[in-house]
Amino acid sequence: MTSCATTPSTLPFSPLRCVSPFHPTCFLNSPFPRPSISQRGFSCHVAVSSDISSSVTSEEEAEAAAKIGKKVRVTVPLKVYHVMKIPDLDLCGLEGAIKQYVAIWKGKRITANLPFKVEFLIPVEGQDKPVKVLAHLREDEFEYVD
Repeated sequence: MTSCATTPSTLPFSPLRCVSPFHPTCFLNSPFPRPSISQRGFSCHVAVSSDISSSVTSEEEAEAAAKIGKKVRVTVPLKVYHVMKIPDLDLCGLEGAIKQYVAIWKGKRITANLPFKVEFLIPVEGQDKPVKVLAHLREDEFEYVD
C-alpha cells in the first residue's frame, strides 16, 4: 500500500529548504543580515538617447510650428465632459485655434494619440467673458479655416 502523504523532506521546494541564497526565506532564521541591493547584483539602466534622427524631428517641429495659431473647425461629432460650466459639450462645428503640438517634447518625438491642443472660446449665458476650453484633437478631426 502506498502513502499519498508527502513529508517536507520529499517536497522539491519545502518551506524549510532555501531555494536560492538570496531568497527572503533564507534570511528569516539566519544570524547574518540580508545583502543589500548592490550585493545582490541588481542594476538599473536608463536609455538617454533615442534612435530618431534629429533632422526628421526638426522637420516635424518646423511643420508643427507653422500650424500653431491657425484657426480650425471641428468636423466630427465630438463630445467632451471635462468642462464644469458646460457639461457634455459637443465640439462639432466649433471654431478654435491650435495652441500647441504635443507630439514633440524637449526635441524628441513622443507617442501622442491626440497631438494638437486646440483652444475654443465658448460664450456662456450669465458670464461676461467666454469660457476657454482646451481639447486635444487628431488632425483628421478638424479642418483649417482661412
